[in-house]
Amino acid sequence: MRAGIVVAGGAGRRLGGVDKPALVVGGRTLLDRALDALGEVRTVVVGPERATSRPVEWTREDPAGTGPVAAVRAGVERLSDLSDEAVVVLLAADLPAVTPTVVRRVADAVGESGAVLVDAAGREQWLLSAWRLGALRRAVPVEAAGLALRRVLAGLAPVAVDDVDGAAGDIDTPDDLTRLDG
Repeated sequence: MRAGIVVAGGAGRRLGGVDKPALVVGGRTLLDRALDALGEVRTVVVGPERATSRPVEWTREDPAGTGPVAAVRAGVERLSDLSDEAVVVLLAADLPAVTPTVVRRVADAVGESGAVLVDAAGREQWLLSAWRLGALRRAVPVEAAGLALRRVLAGLAPVAVDDVDGAAGDIDTPDDLTRLDG
């Protein structure tokens, strides 16, 4: 793994507009938990700047708040100096159960294009995936506002990685926060 892109924007509408990456779960902010899971690799955080436990590179999608595909595009552009073969992990900042082991397992599974974590119900967690940077460069359009990440990345036929640790559970609602901070 050469780099990570953490998607840390979003309005948190279903949580009453709270800054989800700043929520504290298990004594750490969700953003710092994501950074911990990535380890000491070059990391681009796409979202408003916040205090973090380690140095990161910051960028924003343009215009801000236009969704995860636009955020991934902004992160990919920030990594313009890396080769197409570099493996890049995409990670949402609202996955409290993600660990370095899970990230490593997904990154190690990258084939020709990528790998994605798949939960017990068979749903892909596109924001816990790893990709060859060249595949992302080709797949993610410049005009990315409002697009669904599933539609953009599924055609790359990534390797499916079973979520044996429950790391795919994200926080979207107050019930999610209660369930995942238990």
